[in-house]
Amino acid sequence: MDVIYPRCAGLDVHKQTVVACVRIVGDGPLMQEVRTFATTTSGLLALCDWLDSLGVQHVAMEATGVYWKPVWHVLEGHLELVLANAAHVKNVPGRKTDVNDATWLADLLAHGLIRASFVPPTAVQELRTLTRTRKQFVRERASHVQRIEKVLEDANLKLSVVISDILGKGGRAVLQALIDGHSDPEVLASRITTRVKASRAELLEALRGRASSHHRFMLKVHLSHIDALDQAIAAIEKEVGLGLEPFRQAAKLLSTMPGLSAVSANVVVAEIGIDMSRFATPAHLLSWACMCPRNDESAGKRRSTRLRRGGKWLKTTLVQAAWSAIRVKGSYLQAQFHRLRARRGAKKAIVAVAASMLTAAWHMLRDGTEWHDLGAAHFDRADATKTANRLIRRLQQIGYVVQATPA
Repeated sequence: MDVIYPRCAGLDVHKQTVVACVRIVGDGPLMQEVRTFATTTSGLLALCDWLDSLGVQHVAMEATGVYWKPVWHVLEGHLELVLANAAHVKNVPGRKTDVNDATWLADLLAHGLIRASFVPPTAVQELRTLTRTRKQFVRERASHVQRIEKVLEDANLKLSVVISDILGKGGRAVLQALIDGHSDPEVLASRITTRVKASRAELLEALRGRASSHHRFMLKVHLSHIDALDQAIAAIEKEVGLGLEPFRQAAKLLSTMPGLSAVSANVVVAEIGIDMSRFATPAHLLSWACMCPRNDESAGKRRSTRLRRGGKWLKTTLVQAAWSAIRVKGSYLQAQFHRLRARRGAKKAIVAVAASMLTAAWHMLRDGTEWHDLGAAHFDRADATKTANRLIRRLQQIGYVVQATPA
C-alpha cells in the first residue's frame, strides 16, 4: 500500500500511561520508536515535545472512555489529530499488548486506513456536556418522584389518584404536612388550595392512610434530593444560556421545526454542532447518528434492518420530538407518519420521521433557512398516478367497480 503519512504516530491511551509509537518512512529502512509517558499534564507536555522533535505531523488514538480527552486537549493545535473508533481498528486477536496496539494504530494511520471520528469544537463539547448533564438530572428527578409515589402507596395514601402532579402546589403542601407529622385527612385536604377534579369525599378517602415515622423520613429525604436537583437544573439552564450565545441563531432556526422546542433545539446543536461541512451529505449525518438501517447482508439476503446502537443522546431527543411533530395537523411529518405506519408499524414510522427531521436540520444549518413545511398533500402531488391507483385498488377490494376519468 502507498504511504500517505511518512511521519506519524499511534497512541495507546490508558488512565495512568500512554504508549506512543512513532513511525518514520524515509529513504532508508522503516524506523519505529516506542516510548511510554504518564498521563499527567507534565507527562503529556513531554509527549508533545517528543513528537515535535521527531517531526511528527499526524497522530492517531483510540476513543478510550474519557481518557483520550486530556491527551487530545494538550496535543490539539500542535498536531493533526485523528480519533479512531476502537471497533474499527481491532487487530488480529491473540497478540495484544500496549506496544502492539500503538504500532498497529501508527501503521493504519500511515496508510490512511483510519476513519476519523467526529470531534466537535471545544465550545460545542462544553455545551454538549451541559445538555447531557441536564438530561441526566431530569431523569434522576423523575426517579425520585416515582419513589415518593411508592412511599405514599406503602402508606396507603392515594394522592396521585386525586392530584395529577404530586409535586405541584397542592401536592407539595400535602407532602410537607405529612412530613410535619399531620395525618388527619381533614388537615391534609385543607392544604390543597388548587382546583382538583375529585370531590371532597373522594379527596378525604384518598388521604386516609397509615403514615409512619419511617414514611415521613423517606418523604423528607426524597424531597430534599428533588430540591437539590431543581437548583442544579436551574444553574445548568443558566449556564446553557451563556454557552449557547455563539449558536443562538442556529438554535432559533431549528426551533421553527414542528416538535422541536427550544430545549430540544439546544440539544441538537450541542450534539451535531453548526458546521455541516463535517458531514458530506445528510445521509452521512444520519449514519453518524445511527438513525438509518444497518447494512447486514449475506448470500444476497438482507438479514436485518435494525438501527445500529449508538447516538443515544441525539436519537432519543429526535424521537421524542417526532412524537410531538406528528400531532401538528396538516403537516408533512404527520402525513409521512400515517403513510408509513400503515405498512411498517408505528415504531419504524416514528424513527423515519425523526430521520426526516435530522435531514431537514442538516439543510437548515447549512443554508441558514427556517423550516418550510411541504404540507400533507406532498405525497399525493409527488405521484398522483400512484395515489389514484392505490385508492382504486382499495375501492375494488371492498366491492366497488371503479372507472377513473381524469378531470
